[in-house]
Amino acid sequence: MANSLQGRVAVIFGLANKRSIAWAIAQKLHAEGAQIAITYQNERLRQDAEEMINSLPGANGFQCDVTKDEEITRVFQQIGETYNGKIHTLVHSVAFAPADELKNDFLLTSREGFRIAHDISVYSLIALARAAEPLMTDGGSIITLTFYGAEKVMLGYNVMGVAKAALEATVRYLAASLGPKGIRVNAISAGPIKTLAARGIGSLGEIFKFVSERAPLKRNVDPSEVGETAAFLAGPGASGITGEVIHVDCGYHVMGF
Repeated sequence: MANSLQGRVAVIFGLANKRSIAWAIAQKLHAEGAQIAITYQNERLRQDAEEMINSLPGANGFQCDVTKDEEITRVFQQIGETYNGKIHTLVHSVAFAPADELKNDFLLTSREGFRIAHDISVYSLIALARAAEPLMTDGGSIITLTFYGAEKVMLGYNVMGVAKAALEATVRYLAASLGPKGIRVNAISAGPIKTLAARGIGSLGEIFKFVSERAPLKRNVDPSEVGETAAFLAGPGASGITGEVIHVDCGYHVMGF
């Protein structure tokens, strides 16, 4: 439906570069008429982010490190002031684990690496949802990104698989917590995409080949398809959907041996 998000405000966390899933989502939400607020982590990423933000007419950029509660509080205060105290969609495309945790055997997962992966990849969704809730006065849609490594072992995904499993459980608990306020919470389980974060997975090339051979559609997913699904979840067509994990992986997840 053209302009299905006209008059709505979408805040997107996790923009790194033009290969980011967050960027594909931002472009689609903007095309559907939403006003876009995009955050970037720090000053180092500001220039690249601003180039992308400037290519979306009317979009605004904000700096926020999701590991710092005071920055989350500050950025949502700025967003509230910019958009008359109201937002409708929150996109959480944030995940990180130290490189060694993806290179080493899973048995060697460190306590600190485990903590970092869960803090940045999981707790940040709770923190952002809590900050966004007062601005979602008309209800809203919160969307996060997960991966099949949350359900099945993907060699080299290691502690990120455990973190994504926790993220999917968090989606369900947040859906129950925020449902009475008309706020829906869902996850998109995207197939493998060549993002900056994915490059840390040593077996990525093998995963791409395997998925394209085994998936019913015989190919890997395109980032724009994830953007389309996010626009659906943000729009009126998904008004009765919450607590779900929607797979956008060319059907790979349905296949057995």
